[in-house]
Amino acid sequence: MKGIISMLGIVPSFEEIEAGSRGIFQFMAEFFGNFFANLWSAFSGVFTGLWDALNIGWYIDLINVYGETVGGAWIWVVGILCLLCIVALLVGAVWGIVILVRTIIERNKIAKTKYDLVQEVRALSREVMRLNLEKDKILSMKVSQIGLNPNEISSLTGEDLDTLNGEKDKEEENGSRYYRLTKIDEEFKNYVAPEFETDFTLPELCERFRNFACSKLGLFYEPGIIRTFIASFGSTRVIILQGISGTGKTSLPYAFGKFIQNDTLICSVQPSWRDRSELFGYFNEFTKRYNETDMLEYLYKATYMEDVHVAIMDECNIARIEYYFAELLSILEMPSRDEWIINLTSSQWDTDPVHIVEGRLQLPSNVWYVGTANNDDSTFAITDKVYDRAMPIDINSKGVAFDAPDTEPMRLSAKVLEQKLDEAKVKYAVSRDTLNKLGLLDDYVIEHFRLAFGNRIVKQLNEFIPCYVACGGTELEGLDLVLTKKIFRKFEAMNLAYIRDEIDGLCDYLDVLFGQDMMKESKAYLLHLKKLI
Repeated sequence: MKGIISMLGIVPSFEEIEAGSRGIFQFMAEFFGNFFANLWSAFSGVFTGLWDALNIGWYIDLINVYGETVGGAWIWVVGILCLLCIVALLVGAVWGIVILVRTIIERNKIAKTKYDLVQEVRALSREVMRLNLEKDKILSMKVSQIGLNPNEISSLTGEDLDTLNGEKDKEEENGSRYYRLTKIDEEFKNYVAPEFETDFTLPELCERFRNFACSKLGLFYEPGIIRTFIASFGSTRVIILQGISGTGKTSLPYAFGKFIQNDTLICSVQPSWRDRSELFGYFNEFTKRYNETDMLEYLYKATYMEDVHVAIMDECNIARIEYYFAELLSILEMPSRDEWIINLTSSQWDTDPVHIVEGRLQLPSNVWYVGTANNDDSTFAITDKVYDRAMPIDINSKGVAFDAPDTEPMRLSAKVLEQKLDEAKVKYAVSRDTLNKLGLLDDYVIEHFRLAFGNRIVKQLNEFIPCYVACGGTELEGLDLVLTKKIFRKFEAMNLAYIRDEIDGLCDYLDVLFGQDMMKESKAYLLHLKKLI
């Protein structure tokens, strides 16, 4: 049967399969054999050629052969020259190969460096994203620590989350990098100033404020504290309320804002504050938005209004006040109010708020800055740079409760208040007799304590004392306060053991100059310093 199928050519026979297999293997052997044989010939030819080219013996034999016909000496000279040419050719070839390899390596290094830089940039970008996520988590933790979540925050503000998201969309549509300040421009487009009271005296202002705080807010203050607080508005833009905790340092300017129907800004200072951006914000180069602060918004709103504005920097010495407040202190020292300018950005955009010109905002003249300070181990000492420019007021005791008539608030214009304070500076100018005694006291302090009065302090003295007298005090009481808070306070920075023996003499000299029953604050403070030794 197999033979029949084989004869028909349907299935090849075993002999045919075997013969075909041998043919295929022979074909592959010849095919690859030729390839590898020629490849070996190429490699062996190169090495053989190099060996023959560098066969020194062959060259020597050739020189000897030609030496018999040409001359031994000359042929050796020519031969050596030819060998030197060959050596130079080989050295040049090797040097070219070295240069080529070095170039390739350097290019690879450059490419690798670029690749490493790209990878490093990518790694830094990932790190920035990670840090931003951590910052968001920290902010979320802070919110949760005070017991708020987004829904609760929206309930406090009276807006739901959709409304808040809508505000964000409006910010994008607005196109201004000062979103909050631009909203103020819109709010005050049709603003009409209220009617301010003008028919009052400074003693009446102090009395009404004291009665209002008592009857409406349940806060009790001594008349001297109120008198000093109001008089300070006429001598400086910066007031420091200091003393032990719980005596009403923050509530005093807060109550004053309620009294004049223009709420006081309470700006809580943080321990991390280190520069002016904490007060005025900063321009974010990545988002192209200006990070606006509550202080900046408050100042900008004051540019539209005539009311007295008071900004509280609560716990101002929990961070170093001369760090974040230094620029503002310097600006307020400028003699002309036209120079009270802060730089916010370096350029002007068409969409910037109305009162920001060329990236600068002129500080409104109707704002006073009040810092509250606790003097304990958890806070920083306030430096002379700040004290000399401010009016310190000590509040170390709680006010005694008293009965006050029900007193309504008032609307107080900054221009009206300053006008009355300026009139007081003329009407109650410091007497020549007091100034002469002050000069004698200055000489005494220089001689015994090596300490002199500065021109700034003398200027503030001439401005504060008349305002204090106009508010219901006396000239010597006002002088006593200035000497205690501005002059004798500097003794704390001196060697108390060195000045101990001089303190009694200074107290006696105060009695000689001003009378034995006068200068109570100064003498009490000096005796307190003596007890600290």
